[in-house]
Amino acid sequence: MTPSAARGSAAWALVITGAASFMAALDNLVVTTALPSIREDLGGALGDLEWTVNAYTLTFAVLLMFGAALGDRFGRRRLFLTGLTVFTGASAAAALAPGIDALIAARAVQGVGAAIMMPLALTLLTAAVPAERRGAALGIFGAITGLAVASGPLVGGSLTEHFSWDWIFWLNVPIGLALLPLARLRLKESYGPGARLDVPGTVLISGGLFGIVYALVNANTDGWTSTSVLLGLFAGTALLVAFVRHGVRRPDAMLPMRLFRSRAFTGINAASLLMFLGMFGSIFLLSQFLQGVLGYSPTEAGLRMLPWTAMPLLVAPISGLVSDRIGGRPVVAVGLALQAIGLGWFALVIEPGVSYAAQLPALIISGIGMGLYFAPAASLVMSSVRPAEQGIASGANNALREVGGALGVAILGAVFAAQGGYESGDSFVDGTVPALWIGAGAVALAALTALMIPGRRAGRTAPTGENAAAAGEVGDTDDKDLRERAAV
Repeated sequence: MTPSAARGSAAWALVITGAASFMAALDNLVVTTALPSIREDLGGALGDLEWTVNAYTLTFAVLLMFGAALGDRFGRRRLFLTGLTVFTGASAAAALAPGIDALIAARAVQGVGAAIMMPLALTLLTAAVPAERRGAALGIFGAITGLAVASGPLVGGSLTEHFSWDWIFWLNVPIGLALLPLARLRLKESYGPGARLDVPGTVLISGGLFGIVYALVNANTDGWTSTSVLLGLFAGTALLVAFVRHGVRRPDAMLPMRLFRSRAFTGINAASLLMFLGMFGSIFLLSQFLQGVLGYSPTEAGLRMLPWTAMPLLVAPISGLVSDRIGGRPVVAVGLALQAIGLGWFALVIEPGVSYAAQLPALIISGIGMGLYFAPAASLVMSSVRPAEQGIASGANNALREVGGALGVAILGAVFAAQGGYESGDSFVDGTVPALWIGAGAVALAALTALMIPGRRAGRTAPTGENAAAAGEVGDTDDKDLRERAAV
């Protein structure tokens, strides 16, 4: 392939995978600001509205690794197209839903499609972009994904306020229909060499994550000591322990535990879980604070959060380039530290009558921190394993992010309920402030965890090639060096 053809192929891969990932990530939170209109139109109790959100999150989280394994086995482009088709069709079904039960079912199917599509998008992009330009490409990809997650409430609120709630789902349909032929024509097929579909491992990890996430998202409504929550926690934990034992004993497991011998793989995944714990839980409360306490409409609240939510679009491509020069660890650690400072700033200034000017520094600092994190994080995940295992690594990282998000909403929501409530603006602030400090602490811990990722100096003495990967040491080399080896 000529250099110009390679550049064209990489550009198409970035456009296609970026657009698909934007849709999947957007649907995490896009429905939250539309729930009152949905209840008015379709009816349903509070539990039904919660499942309108949770049906997508749960299926997305528990099937991410299964989707990655399917792609490695049967073809990443083929399964990407399958996931995109399922997601697009389910979006249309959600828009046309005649009742709340049909909407919940469509949201669950959406999650299935997203779980197949999302991890394979990153793998296909990594394979299409030359090593020397991969940092910038993954920076743009990370910015798109991060912007989609954070702007979900703004997009959902704007469409609901100015059109109708069903447009939050119709939005996906023309994009999906346009991407299907482009993906078939412009993306190259690839496989995970020697990939085997690990059915026992898939059942264990899916059941374990489902139990844990189900318990976390229902704990505040059912109670932490309720039978369903306790059963989910204990059964989910038992299945996850069995999954770990399975990964230790079987060398062909879908997530071999030897990968966690790599400090890079362990560090970036632990940091990602903690980052999403603090960020998701904080956004969940702050978006309600802006609307319920300060009196902004959904659109107005989303616009005022743009210094936070839109900043990754500007910062992440630059952070990708910087990480190619100095390594991903310092960029990720600084980004997480800034995110923690931003959340702590919010906790210090938040009050019922707080001005927007007082919030603005926290929004900007948080946005810069989030942008610095996303691009190098994606690169570190993909460079911490062998090319044949990148699909599984991507799926594991995305699954841990989703679990972190659910854990953040549950923990920060429980703190909010214990310390405050919705009775008044003062009561809401009383609950939000300690929750924000916990979110800031979680992200600060993520910054410290990121420091365990080896830097460039450690990589100079690390083993190379398949032997290093087989020994679980691939992550102990510099991320750019590994990308170059993978390209060779």
